[in-house]
Amino acid sequence: MTAFVLSKPVALVVFNRPELTRLVLNAVRSARPPKLLIIADGPRVHHETDASRCAATRAVLESVDWPCEVLREYSDVNLGCRRRVSSGIDWVFSVVDEAIILEDDCVPHPTFFRFCEELLERYRDEERVMSIGGTSFHASPASAASYWFSRFPHVWGWATWRRAWRRYDVNIGRWPDVRHADELRHVIPWLRDRGRWTSTLDRLHRGEIDTWDYQWAFAIWLHGGLSIVPEVNLVSNVGFGDDATHTTVSSNLAARPAEALPFPLRHPFMLQADLPADRFTQRHAMRPQWRARLVKAVQIALRHLRGGH
Repeated sequence: MTAFVLSKPVALVVFNRPELTRLVLNAVRSARPPKLLIIADGPRVHHETDASRCAATRAVLESVDWPCEVLREYSDVNLGCRRRVSSGIDWVFSVVDEAIILEDDCVPHPTFFRFCEELLERYRDEERVMSIGGTSFHASPASAASYWFSRFPHVWGWATWRRAWRRYDVNIGRWPDVRHADELRHVIPWLRDRGRWTSTLDRLHRGEIDTWDYQWAFAIWLHGGLSIVPEVNLVSNVGFGDDATHTTVSSNLAARPAEALPFPLRHPFMLQADLPADRFTQRHAMRPQWRARLVKAVQIALRHLRGGH
């Protein structure tokens, strides 16, 4: 059997976690991409260990030891999750037409790379397919195919094309019109979940949430797009903990094992979202994330009330 050789570029988003970055880089090394694009945020003010940890993280990335063109987009100042990741991916797609994207805590199974490569090729010119995810929150396959289509993009290891990313707006400028017309009901038919998303997008539009990923979901919804979800989980998020930006409270989603995906791929017959699978995702994955972020917000508020930082 011929060994798989990755031909697509990989983009890696890092900050101040050298130990996790080394784990992800080792996984990338096994795929030996011909081009590696590295996005790094700068140290935060008043975080005394950030400068040294950011420097240590960047030092890890000097150990690329396979034939590879390495491009870097490093910020000297801290831009935060919202601006650094979004502007970094903007930069990626100013350089390449398609890319596989990993953050510093998302450790992929080797078959993740082949999965992304084959589907980047297959759906390159299919405008409705906008994102290829490596994460599945399902305990068992939801269909007879190797993957299904979803309305919800999973970005713990994912891939996309320039033609899709150009739809992205970090400021979600069209959200007020979508909200006024109640257009979200066409995407999220479940009332409780639609209410949560509406509240989240309201806060996001007001600039109260420092993140970039909800905007990607909104871009996909706005343009009638679909995301791909594999039948097995291909990426393990090992970054839950106090030093994370968002995944600070552990849950059943933390460090879920990554599994091998069998090849050749079995493709779905129809290009449409699997609503039962999406409902499962909302109940068992999205809701725990909201609860975790609420717990974190309460913890921060209590520290301030007690005079802490």
